[in-house]
Amino acid sequence: MKKLKLLTNIEESYTELRYKTSWPTKKQVIKSAIIVMVASVIIALIIFLMDVIVDNFMHFIYSLGN
Repeated sequence: MKKLKLLTNIEESYTELRYKTSWPTKKQVIKSAIIVMVASVIIALIIFLMDVIVDNFMHFIYSLGN
């Protein structure tokens, strides 16, 4: 009986994940997660500062018209 293509794909995927993939260690995952969190905070701060600057600039421009 011929296997369904889907079952064959699932079987091949499992084999590849189980035997051919090199998984990172716990230490590597933690280090990468910390790097991502620090980068996210830095980017968020940059966006916040840009927002404050543009907001103050726009308030200044609109106050000139009054």
